Amino acid sequence: MKLTLKAAMAAGLLALAACGGRGDDAAGDNAAEAADAAADNMEEAADNATNEATEDALEANAAATREAGEDKEEAIDDADVDASANKQ
Repeated sequence: MKLTLKAAMAAGLLALAACGGRGDDAAGDNAAEAADAAADNMEEAADNATNEATEDALEANAAATREAGEDKEEAIDDADVDASANKQ
């Protein structure tokens, strides 16, 4: 599960690095989508859990991950970042 979350976050960061133009909307969307993908994986793991406590914990983590992704998207959009200034 941690590996999946790390992979999803790495993919999101890679997508952020590839943004062009002002890019703040796309960057925020990518952050939210990466978190959403990680949350989907957690929910799938919850569906396969062998006990209710594990299932509940995974579902809570998925909800928290989605919320964090939405918060990150909003923060990026509110910052009005010029993504082209970060290109090298």
